[in-house]
Amino acid sequence: MKEKNNLIITIGRQYGSGGRMVGKALAEEFGINFYDEEILTLTSEQSAVGEVFFRLADEKAGNNLLYKIVSGLKPQLGKPSMDSDIVKPENLFRFQSQVIRELAGEESCIIAGRCADYILSREDVNVPGLVKIFVYADTPTLVSRTMDVDKIDEKEATKRVKKINRERKEYYRYYTGESWDDWDNYDLIINTSKIDLEQTAELIKDYIKLRGLEL
Repeated sequence: MKEKNNLIITIGRQYGSGGRMVGKALAEEFGINFYDEEILTLTSEQSAVGEVFFRLADEKAGNNLLYKIVSGLKPQLGKPSMDSDIVKPENLFRFQSQVIRELAGEESCIIAGRCADYILSREDVNVPGLVKIFVYADTPTLVSRTMDVDKIDEKEATKRVKKINRERKEYYRYYTGESWDDWDNYDLIINTSKIDLEQTAELIKDYIKLRGLEL
């Protein structure tokens, strides 16, 4: 009998694209865990570092963004340090990466953001059932959904979409050395501008079936 591999779906998502809601809905339908901010709590518990440190650094680039971009440097994903640099952004990322790898080894799950696609597709990590999704939309759609979900006006929604998506892009570049919006980094890219979130979930399910993956 063929042994089943864990199904791990990573979802990179523009703010306002609906990626988080799609991931959560899929997780409920599949009966598996969905990890977004929950990653921060788990990492804090495992590392004994206050959760506030992980929240302050969450999906934001470290302190030397320009230097990293120019030099092409990126943090090594080795064992986290327990020394005086324990709460530096790069070390917090190592703690978080460790938790993401452990989750992928223990259970089928869906993970939103936090460079999980990069972390789980490195040569030193073997995740046969990995599916890397990116969800995006045009700016009017991003703003409209943000207005609806966050209950804010158009001006504030436009500002929030621009700011958060810039932070996510810089974060990905800082910790992976690659571009967040480089489609070569993903298996399936979905534009939610002209389809609803239920249809988006159906597309992902169809893709998983075509790949021959199962829970």
